Amino acid sequence: MRRENFDIHVTNTEWVAAGGEPGKPTVAIEFDGPNEVLQSRLAGTDDAVVDAEETDVNYRFHSAENEGVLSITNRITGDFVLELNADADGVLDFIRAARAYGEHTDDDGRYRITVEQDGERLLAHEKSTFLVYNEDGNLVRQHSLIPGGVEL
Repeated sequence: MRRENFDIHVTNTEWVAAGGEPGKPTVAIEFDGPNEVLQSRLAGTDDAVVDAEETDVNYRFHSAENEGVLSITNRITGDFVLELNADADGVLDFIRAARAYGEHTDDDGRYRITVEQDGERLLAHEKSTFLVYNEDGNLVRQHSLIPGGVEL
């Protein structure tokens, strides 16, 4: 899978700056590559779509300040499920909105991440953790979304 096969859309983040009604931030990822490749990457331990508990969402800054790579990884195997280029400012705005949403609700997840292909939603997970790494691979705690009580 190539990073160019993905598009990313972020919603429900504007309410934070505007002081509006909280809405769950969502990262929607669209894939326009070969179906069988994506299906095999999304397969979990029981050949169904990988569960939310089996995945981690991460962002790694590149050396260029405003660029990076968003990835979903399989927590069980350590394999990349997918990765795509994403604007750093957009990701950081998203994390701020997810953090604020978590402060306004007792919802299970602070944000939602979806993966679609040809208009079909293949994955939809509610998540609370979003880890951000610098270009050297070190965790950047002040930008990461880490639920209370979680030790890394």
